[in-house]
Parts: sequence; C-alpha cells; structure tokens
Amino acid sequence: MTKRKNHAPEFKAKVALEAIREEMTLAGLSKKDGVHATQIGTWKRAAIENMASALGRRWHDPDTPGSADIEKLSSKIGQLVVEWDFSADALVQLLGTRGKNGEQRS
Repeated sequence: MTKRKNHAPEFKAKVALEAIREEMTLAGLSKKDGVHATQIGTWKRAAIENMASALGRRWHDPDTPGSADIEKLSSKIGQLVVEWDFSADALVQLLGTRGKNGEQRS
C-alpha cells in the first residue's frame, strides 16, 4: 500500500496551468509530473472554475463600499445623531423653543 501524496498548492497550480495550456496531453503531464491524469483533470477544472472568483475579488467596483467603510459611516451617523440631539436640547433650554405640539421639552 502506498502513502497518499499531499501536493503543495503551487505545484497544483503549475500542473493545472500546463493542462489548461494544452501543450501536452494529460497522459504526458501525468508521466512527467508523477500525478494521475484524473487528478490533473480535477485540478484543471477547479482552476478554471475558481479563476473568475479570484479575479472578481481583485477587480471589484470602487463605488461599492466595503464592510469597513460601512462600519465607519455607521459610527459617524451615530455620532452626528448624538450631536444633533444635544444641540436640539441645548437650543430648547437656551431659547425656550417649543416642540411640534406647542409643549415645552424638558
């Protein structure tokens, strides 16, 4: 019984790229790299399927805010709401401004 080989991701990518280029047959690549042709086919399919997602992450729409931007903006909104409420309460106390119903706020 032989032990399973764990190939490095770099090796898998190199073999998959060679298979995508189709400069050699899968059988030729199998013999050259010591990996079964079925395994090379699996790596090739995985590389092709994941290529779009890998490129999609890098080339995102710059107008789309990231989670860090959203959190920063939410924090700023919260700060401005607190400042607004404080200013409104101070205005009521200083000027005696009445609310919508004509009642004094406390």
